[in-house]
Amino acid sequence: MSGSEPIMSANQSLCTHFTFVAFSSLAELQPVLFVVFLTIYLFTMGGNLLIIGLIWGTPSLHTPMYFFLVNLSFLEMCYITSVVPQMLVHLLVEIKIISVARCAAQMYVFSILGLTECCLLAAMAYDRFVAICHPLHYSLLMGPGVCLKLAAASWTTGVVVESVQTTWIFTLPFCGTGRIQHFFCDIMPVVKLACVDTSHNETTLFAISVLFIMTPCVLILCSYVRILVTILRIPSATGRSKAFSTCSSHILVVSLFYGTALFTYLQPKAAHTPETDKATALMYTVVTPALNPVIYTLRNKEVKEAFQRITLRSTLRLTP
Repeated sequence: MSGSEPIMSANQSLCTHFTFVAFSSLAELQPVLFVVFLTIYLFTMGGNLLIIGLIWGTPSLHTPMYFFLVNLSFLEMCYITSVVPQMLVHLLVEIKIISVARCAAQMYVFSILGLTECCLLAAMAYDRFVAICHPLHYSLLMGPGVCLKLAAASWTTGVVVESVQTTWIFTLPFCGTGRIQHFFCDIMPVVKLACVDTSHNETTLFAISVLFIMTPCVLILCSYVRILVTILRIPSATGRSKAFSTCSSHILVVSLFYGTALFTYLQPKAAHTPETDKATALMYTVVTPALNPVIYTLRNKEVKEAFQRITLRSTLRLTP
């Protein structure tokens, strides 16, 4: 059977909306989940806004590394907003419905932001590579123009690739019950609702995932191999520790993001189950964006010092 041969029966009609299964099996816990996810969402938004505000208001943080961090914080706020508010509403209602058009819009936004983050993390790794391996040429190699081009390339790659992929997915006919075994319009749960044999589509989607998720990942690994070699050549332990501390936060964020992304999108089809898909999706849509502000504030000396200075100034102003 070809990848586009219809398999729908005569009495089936095309779906105009989808229904999320989401957390229906945990009906008695949904009010608790609502409070938990709402708290995490507000914390994530507040934490990332705090980072953006600190960097914006502290001239000493107007460097390439923090330029990319502002981009990452803005992206994380959009990323979690593309999923969590809808999920919160659905935790309060019995029937969790979304139109096909809104489902497509959510997939556009979510997938674009996901791929953009892959590319942005690679750009951040390149920044750390230049800072540690070529410190004398850092200001030349990472000037404002270069930073803008890297950020623009990251966003452009995400928009172009995922717009084409999502448009392609929603050219498929959807029929049957329209029940999505998930809490948002992720790629594979939606593709499974198509009225055609999607084996060819799934193979193509897997190939696209390998290419555009693994390419930034390989670039990140190559950057950190070079960084590690350079750090090990530093004679003093203090120097090695200082050099490593400048990229430790980024390493943690990359590990969290790519750990869940690789597990979700590059595992074999047979390994996918609704339960594991929802669990890993919660990690990269809710938990990881919430941890990023914590990582970049608690483990970053410059951000902590900027926060302490602003807090101290605010306290002095309020003191009579």
